[in-house]
Amino acid sequence: MASYILRRLLLMIPTLLGIMLLNFIIVQAAPGGPIDQLLARFEGMESMSSTRLDAGGGDVVVRDESRGARGIDPQFIERLEAQFGFDQPAHERFLGMLVDYATFDFGNSFFRDRPVITLMLERLPVSISLGLWTSLLVYLISIPLGIRKALRHGSPFDVWSSGLVIVGYAIPGFLFAILLIVLFAGGSYWDLFPLRGLTSPHFDELSTWGKIKDYFWHITLPVIAMTIGSFATLTMLTKNSFLDEIHRQYVLTARAKGASDRRILYGHVFRNGMLIIIAGLPSALVSIFFTGSLLIEVIFSLEGLGLLGFEAVMQRDYPVIFGTLYLYTLIGLILKLVSDLTYVWVDPRIDFESRES
Repeated sequence: MASYILRRLLLMIPTLLGIMLLNFIIVQAAPGGPIDQLLARFEGMESMSSTRLDAGGGDVVVRDESRGARGIDPQFIERLEAQFGFDQPAHERFLGMLVDYATFDFGNSFFRDRPVITLMLERLPVSISLGLWTSLLVYLISIPLGIRKALRHGSPFDVWSSGLVIVGYAIPGFLFAILLIVLFAGGSYWDLFPLRGLTSPHFDELSTWGKIKDYFWHITLPVIAMTIGSFATLTMLTKNSFLDEIHRQYVLTARAKGASDRRILYGHVFRNGMLIIIAGLPSALVSIFFTGSLLIEVIFSLEGLGLLGFEAVMQRDYPVIFGTLYLYTLIGLILKLVSDLTYVWVDPRIDFESRES
């Protein structure tokens, strides 16, 4: 197993390089780069500064003195390109980026004038908080519910619980977030939970118990909204997986030998039924931790990594874009390895090392 883990770790390097190269080509080919974004802002500010209101008569007087009207100085554009590093060929910029990323040096944001790693570390607690508690609740709810639905397939419990699952699957999580705000955050009914932020402004002044209560008070509604939007798929996956295992021949043989239902479920069916759920664990965690929380972060004004990456894409802030993509890819590859190791832990009969040989 040690040699398998070593090979997987070494395989991460070319995989990471390939994904970063593909992302680099796609981002570079997208129209409206950071230079265009900055020039558009500059022209807009200059145009606004050349327009004023006459305080006496209220007439609008437009002065044709903006640089946008006269055209941008080419030397100014060249200085911007040198500042952002676009005076170098694309392959040199890509190789330089890889060298820096090997030491987790993501450079500075083009438009925030701060190190990218600092921005990511500031946003990381929000994403971890949302993802951790959402993942915990989703798995604590979905796996027992899916197993129970499989054991009582076709019963009234299975029917009405399937109705709830369908509703959770059909309605996006951000709509549940809006509904929760209307009901419990002072929208139209009760004002029980805060609407913005992960903590209160006076958080540092609270006692330890007060900080814990304040933290969970703020995170309750976002986590509930994300859980409702995520548990449906895992519940049905768990049910179908266990339902398929329950009807296999080895289960009928175990029953014929007099084994109890509990022993059959937890001694045989459980580890086989859980394999497909474990296989989807890495993608589920990445989705919950990062991409799935974007709209929730916007609705509840939570400054997380998802919102940071979205803002960077809209602004063409390349260092932030590539930094977040690098982090997402690296975490995804590590979680995939953890998933394979969990396979072996659940079912020791699986041996990836012998399969590769």
